[in-house]
Amino acid sequence: MNAEMHQGDVLPHSHTNGFTMAELLVVLAVVSLFVLMAQINLFGLLRKNTFRAQTQELVSTMQMAASAAAETGRRYEIIIDITEQGYELKQLTGSEIYVDRPDETPGEMIVQNNLTDNCRLIYVWFDDGIDTNTKAWFRVGPSGWQNGGKIVLLDEKDQPYTIVVNRINRIVALEEGDLELLEPKSKNDLPF
Repeated sequence: MNAEMHQGDVLPHSHTNGFTMAELLVVLAVVSLFVLMAQINLFGLLRKNTFRAQTQELVSTMQMAASAAAETGRRYEIIIDITEQGYELKQLTGSEIYVDRPDETPGEMIVQNNLTDNCRLIYVWFDDGIDTNTKAWFRVGPSGWQNGGKIVLLDEKDQPYTIVVNRINRIVALEEGDLELLEPKSKNDLPF
């Protein structure tokens, strides 16, 4: 049973140490997938903190409230808190509206968000001539916005941007700069 081995002969149970090309490709594919998922999560977090993402989220929240009010017949309130640098959206549940204290108006909280240093609320101006740099609220119902106006923000380079709330056509839009909106006229200023 002692056979001579020649140079080209292979033993029946010999193993070569190492990976096959298929195994190596599978491992590289799995590692690449994990790296891609990590990048997507990291870029998502970074993008969420950018000025454009934060302002777009506020505009989308306001547009969502206007659409929901038109479709469901319910009333919604967006509270802009300049002091705390944040905003809230709630569905109003009571028939009473607390004009002086919007945070006391009964309702169900839907969205609550704070802004970062990349996006700073500066002031709110309403189309009836009232402005504030503390707290303001926009209410929307089935017939549209109760009041229109603008929300002025600064980006990380201190460049102003304006979110325009149009009470006539329910459009909420982000515009570059601190836009001048038409001021209300008194009865004496009207030609008719």
